[in-house]
Amino acid sequence: MSNKPIFVTRPNLPPLAEFIPYLEEIWENKQLTNNGPMHQQLEKALCKYLGVRYICLFNNGTIALQTAVQALELSGEVITTPYSFVATSHSLVLNGLKPVFVDIDPITLNLDPSKIEAAITPETTAIMPVHCYGNPCDVNAIEAIAKKHNLKVIYDAAHAFGVEDDQGSVLRHGDLSVLSFHATKVFNTFEGGAIICSSKEMKERIERLKNFGYENELTINTIGSNGKMSEVNAAFGLLQLNYMEKFLSGRSRVNSYYHKNLSSIDGITIVPSAGQKTSNYSYFPILIEDAYPLSRDELDELLKANNIIARRYFYPIISEFNVYKKNTFFVNHDTAVALNISHKVLCLPMYPELDESDLERIVGLIRSAA
Repeated sequence: MSNKPIFVTRPNLPPLAEFIPYLEEIWENKQLTNNGPMHQQLEKALCKYLGVRYICLFNNGTIALQTAVQALELSGEVITTPYSFVATSHSLVLNGLKPVFVDIDPITLNLDPSKIEAAITPETTAIMPVHCYGNPCDVNAIEAIAKKHNLKVIYDAAHAFGVEDDQGSVLRHGDLSVLSFHATKVFNTFEGGAIICSSKEMKERIERLKNFGYENELTINTIGSNGKMSEVNAAFGLLQLNYMEKFLSGRSRVNSYYHKNLSSIDGITIVPSAGQKTSNYSYFPILIEDAYPLSRDELDELLKANNIIARRYFYPIISEFNVYKKNTFFVNHDTAVALNISHKVLCLPMYPELDESDLERIVGLIRSAA
């Protein structure tokens, strides 16, 4: 049996030869950034593919998150989840806001709506949930709370590209939704990101904010950053879109294999979907329970010893990082569920090119330890 490295993910890379014509067109246009032809084409293509009205492309998802917060002119406190990648709360801190961490639902691992209202104070201006692993949050409950307390909602939808509920794209929920197009995501532009919004006025505001705040050549009325996506990144995104059906089909196959071969192992819990109509199979998280002979970390080490690199997404939870524990720029409510899950979760390798022999290696090791 092969002992080649199997990583937790691998970037989707269409044939290099098919990317060359895009580069040649960029060379012909001689425009590398600043809303060039490739940028405009990708915006239109993504709006159609995702079923959204407006999209603003960015150089990465973190700058997109920060700009989304700025675009809504938030202040004070924002309720969010500690069970996420650090960019979620970093985007708040970097805007001078205070993250307020509340617990997650033990099944979906998303922000628990039943815990939100107890954390609302006169300083609360928004909620920032995360569609964790691409599984949609309880958007109806969150919307009801936001309306009741006059709060904005920004969804960190970094994992949710192409995910749909019964009404269409989950990206249409909230005031804004933010995507990541990082190399490891289901859809990537090498590096990149986007903000989804529902009005022309908001799109224009976001476009100004990602271009230093320029209204026109001579006018700046607000402080903005440089979040523009390059033409090369946009071109790669256009090529990626041609292969999404193939990529998602491969991910679905891997997802099915894991479900079929892991669901009967005592002590292994597969994190369920959250009822979405269309999934993107962005991750495959399992929970290592007490009934399994090894701890999560012991299983992780066993896999690594056999050249299988899984990841403990998300461990530690954000509030456990030193930079948060040693400072007072956040509020931490009882997050016992998030803390418990973070010590049990393990994301298994997930990408379209995993073949049956790869999957047999991974599952075989998990079974052998059981």
